[in-house]
Amino acid sequence: MLAPMAMVLREQGVPVKIVYLGHRDGSALMVHKDSDIHDFRDLRGKRVAVPNRFSNQFLMIFKALKDRDMTLADINLVEMPPPDMPAALYAKAVDAIISGEPFMGQTELDGYGRVLYQAKELWPNFISCVMVANDTFIKENPGKVQDLVTGIARSGLWLEGGMDHRMKAAQAVATQYYNQDPRLLRFVLSKPPDRVTYGNLRLARKEFEYMADLAVEAGILKRRIPFEQYADTRFSEKTAGATEYAWNGE
Repeated sequence: MLAPMAMVLREQGVPVKIVYLGHRDGSALMVHKDSDIHDFRDLRGKRVAVPNRFSNQFLMIFKALKDRDMTLADINLVEMPPPDMPAALYAKAVDAIISGEPFMGQTELDGYGRVLYQAKELWPNFISCVMVANDTFIKENPGKVQDLVTGIARSGLWLEGGMDHRMKAAQAVATQYYNQDPRLLRFVLSKPPDRVTYGNLRLARKEFEYMADLAVEAGILKRRIPFEQYADTRFSEKTAGATEYAWNGE
């Protein structure tokens, strides 16, 4: 799930912890190709769609505004399900959209969307999805949690092993899991190659504490939650050996 949402759930007493990252980057701020928006400051007074107020993308917009001495009052923020965003941008019902892929790539591939910023340009090493586990499951099945985390680490290593691997993954995921056009996932995983990244997925305290502070400032967390309350690094720390693992893709 989205990282800030996991923090909010923990603040509300839901017994879950973040155990690993799913990927980094994988989001883009898109505008219509005919738009006169060419800089973030051009969004002043415009309608900008985000998945929801508990999303990483909401925090990215908040951070970008803050970095430019702007506030949320300078834009018209709209909460919208990501699958609805491409149509809204096509119809010019909103001026900009931001969410995780592949919805942003769809607008670009279909010819009416233009990338204003990739995630890395607004928030270097941006954390998107995280793997979350229930406290009871962690306590009773630590080996299974470790297997899942190590599996993600190894698959990430394989994905970063070359474009051929990414294209094989796009075909498999599109046809067997997401019911998506393989052409779209091939585009998202290659244009550019670092649009979504799958390395460096271990939990880093400073990154999450920065995110938590930003979430408090943005008003989606009531207080800064201690890192240990919402994150369990034991499984992440044991993935170092996964960097020595090579899967042949069979």
